[in-house]
Amino acid sequence: MATGAPLDGILDVAGLDRFTLDEIGRLTLAARGDGRPVLVDDRAGLFAAVPGDVLTPGPGARLAPTRYRDWLAAAR
Repeated sequence: MATGAPLDGILDVAGLDRFTLDEIGRLTLAARGDGRPVLVDDRAGLFAAVPGDVLTPGPGARLAPTRYRDWLAAAR
C-alpha cells in the first residue's frame, strides 16, 4: 500500500484477527517471553473512551493474509 499511487482518500488495511488493546499487549509480551501483566484502566484517557468496535476496519477494508500470532512467531 505504501508504494502505490496516492489515493487522495482513505484505505482501511487490517489483519484477519480482532483483538482488544489489552489482548494485543498480552500476546506481544508473551511472544517476547515478557511476563509482565497487562492491566486495564477504564479511565485511561482516549482509548478508554473509544466505544465498541470503533478501531476496527469498515466494510471494503483490504485484509492482510497474515495472522498476528503467526507474524509474532516469524519475527523472533
